[in-house]
Amino acid sequence: MQALWRPSAERVRAARVTAFADWLRRERGLAFADYESLWSWSVADLDGFWRALWDFFDVRASQPYQRVLADARMPGAQWFPGARLNFVDQVFRHATPARPAIVFRNEAGVRGEVAWDELRAQVAAAANALRALGVAPGDRVVAYLPNVPQAVVAFLAVASVGAVWSICSPDMGPVAVLDRFRQIEPKVLIACDGYRYGGKAYDRREVVAELRAALPSLAHTVCVPVLDADASFPGSLPWSQLLAGGGELRTEQVPFDHPLWIVYSSGTTGMPKAIVHGHGGIVLANLKDSGLHNDLGPGDRFHWYSSTGWIMWNCQVGGLLLGATICLYDGNPGWPDFGALWRFAAEERITFFGAGAAFYANCLKAGVAPGRTLDLASLRALGSTGSPLAPEAYRWVYSEVKADLWLTSISGGTDIAGLFVGGLPTLPVYEGEIQCRALGAKVEAWNDAGQPVLDEVGELVCATPLPSMPLYFWNDPGGARYRDSYFDMFPGVWRHGDWIKLVPRPEAVGAVIYGRSDATINRHGIRMGTAELYRAVEALPEVLDSLVVDLEY
Repeated sequence: MQALWRPSAERVRAARVTAFADWLRRERGLAFADYESLWSWSVADLDGFWRALWDFFDVRASQPYQRVLADARMPGAQWFPGARLNFVDQVFRHATPARPAIVFRNEAGVRGEVAWDELRAQVAAAANALRALGVAPGDRVVAYLPNVPQAVVAFLAVASVGAVWSICSPDMGPVAVLDRFRQIEPKVLIACDGYRYGGKAYDRREVVAELRAALPSLAHTVCVPVLDADASFPGSLPWSQLLAGGGELRTEQVPFDHPLWIVYSSGTTGMPKAIVHGHGGIVLANLKDSGLHNDLGPGDRFHWYSSTGWIMWNCQVGGLLLGATICLYDGNPGWPDFGALWRFAAEERITFFGAGAAFYANCLKAGVAPGRTLDLASLRALGSTGSPLAPEAYRWVYSEVKADLWLTSISGGTDIAGLFVGGLPTLPVYEGEIQCRALGAKVEAWNDAGQPVLDEVGELVCATPLPSMPLYFWNDPGGARYRDSYFDMFPGVWRHGDWIKLVPRPEAVGAVIYGRSDATINRHGIRMGTAELYRAVEALPEVLDSLVVDLEY
């Protein structure tokens, strides 16, 4: 198969993964002929790889780690015992007055910027106010907010205190939100009065009242005005008061595996799983995935379209760990038309643009051709995730967006807040394929007998632990639900629940994702994955979206 895109020699030289390989040769005496040999070392020598990643990115810790991996079992791997650090310290080491930390725009055209020093001041004030309200390390602070700068400030403030963050998008109803928040017994709720989507305003004050009434653990509520500058909830604190006190930023130094945030599974097979990730694991996952695989750095303006209810919101905030300017967009990506986000990308000179695969499919169907009408000179990379990106969408990107563009399709998940397979700016892009297996992740395709296969569809497994795998599920005594979720089929090996085919290429082993293995329809021994079904249905121009339901039973 002919590659759709190949990196120039200059692009390869400038890539951070090239600098990492050069650093390994210079500092560790390790030389790798190609990416596949680098990947093989990264999964064979976990201690050496993760130690090298820590040193290469100069992770700051107030106390050093005693060893890299004290216990390699899955589940239960113990990473970097002894280290004490804080996610927020890794963010503000990149602060510079020359660039904004956050650029924000909503669908109504309201635009704003938050400078690095202003972000630091707001985070410090909010953190100090939370401490004054009695928030301590380990307490849960939850948010019901759209994709606005206040959500980023609130998260960083909560993390700096050592409290545990969790967020739901305000387009979620009270039942879905309570299914999540009730499990973790939050102390503080930070909520908006409403949100805008598709040209309409949605008042959420009644929903917030329901949440407050059903969460007896709440001691305080903070109101973030989105629709009405004077909005408030009875007995609540205004957001402005949270920022009024000022003060210096003080970060709680916590163990590597101290809880950072709680994210949730979809809840399609029962109560949503409350997945707990740690400070250290998320720092390393972001440095590796955003720094090496997505090639982000201080010069980038990084946008990934997401609601606050999707793990990609967390990953976008993680761009701050690399010093990138994160560009937030709040609203409907298809309103007033599917050119809205592309205009945002052009006007804000975005260098890395990400969205769900469905967004690109909708752009293709709508006949959007941003490269023909907009100045996308700054755009160097396009990211896709959420579902498999169809081959025709690959072709659309290179014909209608930009010919010289690195298209990086990725697959990982909420479960690990990171990548299993993803992109690399030094590798070619093939139609319908993800470029490579992620560093440090021993991803394989296993058949029903538990044997690795190449060029055949199998279960996606990860045979080595990752620092960002869940610490545990909240309220899961003994870890039974955690084990059943990932280790029931192959004990000691992470089974992710996706069908994957690993494709040998001269440069690296690529991957094709076929959808959820637990949502696959089996007809007389023939498996039909969700990706295949959706591609067939949504190829019809009159179908805007679809849902496949198996009615066999």
